[in-house]
Amino acid sequence: MELAYIPSPSRGVLYLGPVPLRGYAFCIIIGVFVAVWLGNKRWVARGGRAGTVADIAVWAVPFGLVGGRLYHVITDYELYFSEGRDWVDAFKVWEGGLGIWGAIALGAVGAWIGCRRRGIPLPAYADAIAPGIALAQAIGRWGNWFNQELYGRPTDLPWALEITSSTDGRIPGTYHPTFLYESLWCIGVAVLVIWADRRFRLGHGRAFALYVAAYCAGRFWIEYMRVDEAHHILGLRLNNWTALLVFVLAVVYIVLSARKRPGREEIVEPGAGDGDDDSTAGVKDTDTQSEKTESEKTESEKPTKTVGEASDSGEPADKASGTAEAKADTKVETGKKVETEAKQPKVSDAPQAAEKS
Repeated sequence: MELAYIPSPSRGVLYLGPVPLRGYAFCIIIGVFVAVWLGNKRWVARGGRAGTVADIAVWAVPFGLVGGRLYHVITDYELYFSEGRDWVDAFKVWEGGLGIWGAIALGAVGAWIGCRRRGIPLPAYADAIAPGIALAQAIGRWGNWFNQELYGRPTDLPWALEITSSTDGRIPGTYHPTFLYESLWCIGVAVLVIWADRRFRLGHGRAFALYVAAYCAGRFWIEYMRVDEAHHILGLRLNNWTALLVFVLAVVYIVLSARKRPGREEIVEPGAGDGDDDSTAGVKDTDTQSEKTESEKTESEKPTKTVGEASDSGEPADKASGTAEAKADTKVETGKKVETEAKQPKVSDAPQAAEKS
């Protein structure tokens, strides 16, 4: 008898009148909002405009949902197109079944379209949203908990997951909570990318590539623990091979990109700071003009010192008076000297005048 375990929800949907509220859908929606929120903060910190991440997400999220569903349906086609199955179920996304590989691949296409419309480089955008995607996956994995799916091998560990449903071939019991393992791993990936981005100033898509490589490393061993039906190639599940291949591609990209384009982009969104700079400059000009006006006003209000006021400045009145009279006498003598020199003829000019004549 197990002393402790993680209970599964008795049902994954609640009804608000005729409207179904599904836990899986809520997890996906909350994850998207977290990804956009964190991505926006990182984008603004790198010099982009607030709201740009959300505008591009309008393209990326629908493409990602379609891509994730397509990958799941293609790789598990027997769940929808084999004998006794209803192909219409392939469109029921709310019942679970989104492949992260297809979601990232087709979501990148949507993001590329949005970035192209805004004149933004896709690698810079991907770097900004990479940790947010990891957190969105961490939250989205709890949707599998609501649906009692994607668990691992049987175990009696204290954190084992209790499965109570017997539909679709499930056997009630306690299993490894692989959804929880992957959720915690994705949180660690988000922290790793944020730290590495600050420490090494990753740019040109390398922060996103680090997220991909780190996620694949964790997904490989978590996938290996799962017991749900899957296609196998050379003894490994299909998703194991996908994780291995994508991991290698991500690492190769990091190495080649660092050699070819080191450092980080200086400008991620053309013209992002122009409006702010103009407004700041206008404020500065106004402040400068105000300071100048105040200075001129202060100068005009300053009284002119006279001889009689010299005593107010701390100087002896007699000394100030004597100084003023000395300056006046000097001016008179200088004027007389100039007048005398003007009246005297210049002797040195006479011979020159004679020679010229």
